[in-house]
Amino acid sequence: MFPKKKKVNIKSVSPYICRLESELLNPKGTDGDAVQSWRVFRIMSEFVQGFELLRDTGLAATFWGSARLKPDDQYYKAAEELAAKLSKKGFAIVSGGGGGIMEASNVGAFKVGGKSVGLNIQLPFEQKLNPYTTHSLAFDFFFSRKVMLTFASEVYVYFPGGFGTMDEFFEIITLIQTRKIEPIPVILFGKEFWEPLIRFFEQEMLKKRNMIDANDLALFQVVDSVDEAYKYILKHVDTKNNVKQI
Repeated sequence: MFPKKKKVNIKSVSPYICRLESELLNPKGTDGDAVQSWRVFRIMSEFVQGFELLRDTGLAATFWGSARLKPDDQYYKAAEELAAKLSKKGFAIVSGGGGGIMEASNVGAFKVGGKSVGLNIQLPFEQKLNPYTTHSLAFDFFFSRKVMLTFASEVYVYFPGGFGTMDEFFEIITLIQTRKIEPIPVILFGKEFWEPLIRFFEQEMLKKRNMIDANDLALFQVVDSVDEAYKYILKHVDTKNNVKQI
């Protein structure tokens, strides 16, 4: 009586493949639906492993900065020194596990027998796990690693760096600004490097365009020496009753 409904083949209607499939679930274009579904469980496993690792770190400080800096660079030396001092005070030192500032912070903790954590990710260049970690986890997915690093520590120290460093800096201060996480100390090390960016915040974003509040400029602290950073951290971090936000 009624005509049979014609089955619509979605793929025949639109040959376009969304980025969810082309870049996340099936990047090589060879996997079937079942394999793509299992990749979701791989993502879940990274979150589970990451949270389990972080729960065991206790009091921690995360270091960010360029992966391209060498051991003779002033910022590399400062990161190593600050990490060593914090490690002696009971902080686990957390980094992205790569070279440059990440390596420097892990070296500082490693040399004094502290807990040195590397949350690594494989990249086409720059990134491989440095040999100075006592605890580490390798990630396939940037976003799961990003979540772990966001909730890893009670203080975040940013040394001069590139897009990755800026990305993590804006991530943290946005979460604090929007009250998605509790306020925590955010330190920018190296006035010469950071002051042009802060002037942009003040002149363009605040005064000229009213895109941020004056209070937003208090979400971070700029320092210019290891001693200054160390004293600020000890003053603003409860080293006895810390509770992780995970």
